[in-house]
Amino acid sequence: MNKALNIFFCVCCAFALAQTDEDQAYKKRILETTEVDFLSSYYAQKGDNAAVTGGIGTEELTDATAAIIISIPLNDDDVLTVNTSISAYTSASSSNGNPFDITGASTGRGEDDDDDEDDDDDDDHNSGNGNTVGTPWNASTGASKKDTWFSVGVDYAHSSDDRDFSCNASASFATEYDYTSVGFGGGILKQFNQKNTSIGASVHLYLDKWNPIYPTELKSFEEVNGNLTHGFFSGVTLLDQSGNTSTAWQPHNGFQLIQNTERNSYAATFSFSQILSKNAQLSVFVDLLQQKGWLGNPLQRVYFGDVRNYYIGNAASIPVYTSKQNTDVFQLADDIERLPNTRFKIPFGMRLHYYLNENIVFRSYYRHYSDDWGIRSHTAQLEIPIKVASALTLYPSFRYYTQIAATYFRPYEQALSTDKYYTSDYDLSSYSATQLGFGLNYTDIFTKAHIAAFGLKSIDIKFYQYNRNTTFSSYIITAGITLVSD
Repeated sequence: MNKALNIFFCVCCAFALAQTDEDQAYKKRILETTEVDFLSSYYAQKGDNAAVTGGIGTEELTDATAAIIISIPLNDDDVLTVNTSISAYTSASSSNGNPFDITGASTGRGEDDDDDEDDDDDDDHNSGNGNTVGTPWNASTGASKKDTWFSVGVDYAHSSDDRDFSCNASASFATEYDYTSVGFGGGILKQFNQKNTSIGASVHLYLDKWNPIYPTELKSFEEVNGNLTHGFFSGVTLLDQSGNTSTAWQPHNGFQLIQNTERNSYAATFSFSQILSKNAQLSVFVDLLQQKGWLGNPLQRVYFGDVRNYYIGNAASIPVYTSKQNTDVFQLADDIERLPNTRFKIPFGMRLHYYLNENIVFRSYYRHYSDDWGIRSHTAQLEIPIKVASALTLYPSFRYYTQIAATYFRPYEQALSTDKYYTSDYDLSSYSATQLGFGLNYTDIFTKAHIAAFGLKSIDIKFYQYNRNTTFSSYIITAGITLVSD
């Protein structure tokens, strides 16, 4: 892959040097002055099909994100862009990696078992006698209830003198409590036919690594080699489906930790754009994406329908386990989700923009997606920017999505212990969804307003409401401001 990237960038540079210098007399800069974008968003979701608790349970999550993007013109032809972002989230479902913290069951450790820090000598951290409880319907107080995601990226872009050719190279880094990612990429764009036609290509490589966080009961079982009288299980009463005390529980195959914690992704994108008339522009694209490594999430439980169920908590609540009436019993996992170690994706789509007049534009979008896991999906979207004043534009939009489930998806307790691959992640299920959006944009190309030494170029505010044909729904509010140096 590195060799291919080297060849790609050599071709890119050679192509750039071969461009004509016929516009040397006067050449408009790609970017006149330094631009700074401040972006922020707030996201919230809810639902009843959490993958961390095997396909049932609360999916409540909130996320607040802030980002800064700085674009710096190095000369007439080159632009350097640096972007950093930070995201802080709270997740009820992720907190249930250790659901037993709901009653302080792990307070002897100081924090929940999700951190993978061994403490086998602490045998009295559980309440015992059935008082250690949890539920998939409420958040625990564990450390994994909240986390922070951070990323930084750098992009260098070059344009030829006649502006008919451009290329770029980029690098990125992202990290959160259980995952890190390093990325590299680059692309080229060539315009023909007096800039009415363009073709582009890009490649990206992502080298990711898990720091696996497992469900508490599974990791604890592995730590004590299956001895249910030691470690986390010391003093804890395990129950069978009838509510009777039992020590017969064990996870599938004794539970196997992840051996390969790497995930590599390779992507190539090809695009074509054509101005059809003074009012219409069409663009099409196709992506080829290959992933290799551990492609599941080690924190997500799976329950089998052909094995007995075991619980920790209040026996009286077992009959209403899948109901929100259950506030004090939790089912021990049979395994984590296990998926193939390769995945090949092919999204392709098109955009058609039609300029009705100087005040109204129709922006349509369609995408078809397929992969070798069996997922097939269709996305259709229409956005209609409406200019209500010289500097003010409204952005109403509607999006529809439909998906066929992955071959390996199974709802709660419908996977079998004889299956090779299985997941209860409803993102891989069959569903349809709609999204309604509304945005407001203020743009002043003359930057009359100022903030310190920067002129105010634009302000964007958007709201999107998303609903699936399940219990899942979400909304997101985004805001952005663009400043330019004087």
